[in-house]
Amino acid sequence: MANNKLGLIHIYCGDGKGKTTCAVGLTVRAVGYGLRVLFAQFLKDGSSNELKVLKELDNVDIMGSKPIKKFTFQMTKEELQATKDENNSQLKLIGEKAVEGGYNLLILDEALGSIEAGVLDEAALLDFLKNKPEDLEVAITGRVPTDKLVDIADYVSRIDKVKHPYDKGIPARKGIEK
Repeated sequence: MANNKLGLIHIYCGDGKGKTTCAVGLTVRAVGYGLRVLFAQFLKDGSSNELKVLKELDNVDIMGSKPIKKFTFQMTKEELQATKDENNSQLKLIGEKAVEGGYNLLILDEALGSIEAGVLDEAALLDFLKNKPEDLEVAITGRVPTDKLVDIADYVSRIDKVKHPYDKGIPARKGIEK
């Protein structure tokens, strides 16, 4: 790959606020340059306010997964397996769309969280990343990346919480955290 070509892998991880915000910022920068972006989310219900803005931009397509209705620790084995099957199918569809749609940038928001929760196969994501088009840039968000994902990534940016209003009992605020 030439030094100025697309095709690198980014990971935005850690326990701090701002991983999705980084991915949204990268999306806006890419679109500003005229690139096509596929922004895909896992574990989220598709109602986050940043999606409202991204949907208005030319060259951005949004794909969501089926939102999880309860915490994974509350799920039965059958519910966990069904969620994992749905997410793995969704990852396959996302990968196909990213390849066939001629996108320059793919965002996989909360893919790391899905792997950590046991509702997305790390092997499937690694297989996609190893076989993706050479010029497809990919950014993945979530709290804890696996060692294998860190090894394959070109960028790993950790966002660590030092303080957060939630620690003082302040819930997520409209327009700031949600």
